[in-house]
Amino acid sequence: MRIGLLTEGGYPYVSGEARLWCDRLVRGLEQHEFDIYALSRSEQQEDEGWIQLPSQVSRVRTAPLWTANDDGVAYGRRARRRFAEYYGELAAALCAADALGGAAENVENEERVESAPAGAADRFGSALYGLAELARDEGGLVGALRSESAVRALERACRAPGALRAARTARVPDLLTVAAQVERALRPLSLDWYGDDGLGSVDLCHATSGGAAALPGLLARHFSGVPLLVTEYGVQLRAHYLGPREDLRGNAVSAPARALLAAFHGRLAAEAYRQATVITPGNTHARRWQERCGADRARIRTVYPGMEASRFSEVGESAERADPCTLVWVGRIEPAKDLVSLLHAFAEIRKEEPKARLRVVGAPADGPEGATHLAHCKALAAQLFPDEARGVHAVGDNPVSFEEIGGPDVPTLPEAYAAGALVVLSSVVEGFPISLVEAMFCGRATVSTDVGAVVEVIGGTGLVVPPRNPRALAEACVALLRDPERRSRLGAAARARALELFTVEQNIMAFHSIYLDIVSRCPVQRVVVDASGEPLPFAIPVEAQVPGRWPEPGTRPVAGRPGPGWAAGPPVRGVPLGLAPGEPVPAGEGAW
Repeated sequence: MRIGLLTEGGYPYVSGEARLWCDRLVRGLEQHEFDIYALSRSEQQEDEGWIQLPSQVSRVRTAPLWTANDDGVAYGRRARRRFAEYYGELAAALCAADALGGAAENVENEERVESAPAGAADRFGSALYGLAELARDEGGLVGALRSESAVRALERACRAPGALRAARTARVPDLLTVAAQVERALRPLSLDWYGDDGLGSVDLCHATSGGAAALPGLLARHFSGVPLLVTEYGVQLRAHYLGPREDLRGNAVSAPARALLAAFHGRLAAEAYRQATVITPGNTHARRWQERCGADRARIRTVYPGMEASRFSEVGESAERADPCTLVWVGRIEPAKDLVSLLHAFAEIRKEEPKARLRVVGAPADGPEGATHLAHCKALAAQLFPDEARGVHAVGDNPVSFEEIGGPDVPTLPEAYAAGALVVLSSVVEGFPISLVEAMFCGRATVSTDVGAVVEVIGGTGLVVPPRNPRALAEACVALLRDPERRSRLGAAARARALELFTVEQNIMAFHSIYLDIVSRCPVQRVVVDASGEPLPFAIPVEAQVPGRWPEPGTRPVAGRPGPGWAAGPPVRGVPLGLAPGEPVPAGEGAW
C-alpha cells in the first residue's frame, strides 16, 4: 500500500522531533511505499538537509511553516463574502465560552481539559473545511488570513455575547497576535498537496504528531476520503499549554491571547481526533489528554515508542560492572528535570551513605537559559558538598560530577548507565521517559518521580516517589543502595519488561497491523471517468501495483520465494498481460 507520512518539524530533516522513530518505521516496513509530506519549522532546519532515505520512499514534498510569502491572490466580492463567513465561524468557535478554552489557566498543574461542546466542534470543522475549499478554488489563503477583515472578524467574535471572559478583554495587539498565529497554523490549507497527484493518491495518511501535521491529513480525508491515522508520543496540545509565553519575535503574549490560542489548538486537536480512523498515543498519559479532548475511546490504541535495545545489550548483560555506590542521572539539564531537588536529596543520601557519589550526565538545554540553569546547579552542588579536607574523598574531590556524553569518562550513552548501580529520574514534568527505558534496557534499578508515563513504563520494576520531595527521593535511593539483591532483582525485571514492550520490533509490528486493519475497513473509493464523464469501475484494479521486483531475463526463481520477488531488477507498476517476466514491452504498451 502507499502511505502518506505527514510530519512537522522532523523527518526527513537531519534535526527535529520524531526523526528516529519515523526512519525506523519506514525502514522496517519496506513492503510498503511511502510518500513523505513534511512541514519545516525553521530555515536552519531546511539548510541542514535530509537524512539518507530508503528506497521505499518514493516522493518527498516539503513546505515551510516558518515563512510564507503573500500568494498575491485577489479575491472577488463573492470570495470575500465566503472568507468573511468561514473565518467568522472559525473565530466564533474559538471564542465560545466552554471549559476547553478556560483550561489554559490551569494546565501548569496538568488539571483536566474537557472536550468542547458538540456544536462548537461542528462549527469549527465546517469553518475549517470551508476555508480549505476556498483556498482550493481561489488558489491560496495566505493574503486573506493576514487581512484586516480577519482581525475584524476575530474582534466581533470576542465582543459577542457568551464569549470567553478572557476573549472579551482582548485588545487590538492581542487580536493581531492571535490572527498571526492562526495564519501560521493554517498555512497547510493553501498547499497543493491534495489532488490526485498528491495525498489524493495514497491509501492512508499517517500523521506522526497532532496539530499542524494532522491538518493535511484532515484535508485529504475531506477532499478524497483518505483514512487518517494520528500518532502522538508527545501531545501537541499539552505542549502548547506548557510552552513558552512568547511569540515568534520574543514578545510576551498576554493572557487573553494565550486563552484564544489555547482554544484554537484545542479545537484543531479535537477535530483531528474526531476525524481520525485510529489514534495511537504513546502511553496512557497521552491517552488521557486525547480522551479529555473528545477522542473516541474505541478508536484509541496505545503503541509504545520503539527504541533500539541492541546498543544497551552489553551493559544489560554485565550488571557486575556497576559501581554499587554510584547514582546516575541522564538527561537534558533544564528546570523541568528538577536537578535542584535531586541535589538536596543527595545531600540527605550522603548523611546515610558517605561513600555515595552522583554522576549527572547530560548537556544543558539550548539557549542562554540552559547555560544559566546548568551554572546554577553546579553552584548549588559546590555549596552543598564543599571540598573535603579529609575522610573518604581527597581534597578537591566533589562527590557530584557534571559530565557530557562523548567525554573521556562517558564516551557513549550505554557507558553512562554502566557507571552506576542505580539510575535516578527527578523530573516534575515528563511525557514518555526515554532515559528511564534506556536504564531498563541496561538492567538498572531505578528511582523515579511519579510524573507523566513513569508509573506505566516502570510497571513495578522500580521505586516511584512523589515529585518535588527530596526526602522521599533520598529514602528510596538509600533503601536500594543498602540492598544489592533487591537492586539486582528489580534490574532484571526492568530489562525483561523493556525488551517485551519498548523495542523497535514491537513498534513496527503494531503499526503494520494497524495499517492493514485501517485499509481493510476503510478503503479509499476512487472514481475514474472517461473522456465523456462516464465512470470506469475497473480503471484501478487491485493488481495495478505489484509488490517486489521482476527478475532479469534468463534468471530462475529462488527456492522458497515464488512470485515477483524472484530476483533483483527495476521496480515496475505493472506489466501488460501475455508478457513473460523481463520481456521487453512493445512500443505503445507502457506499464500500467
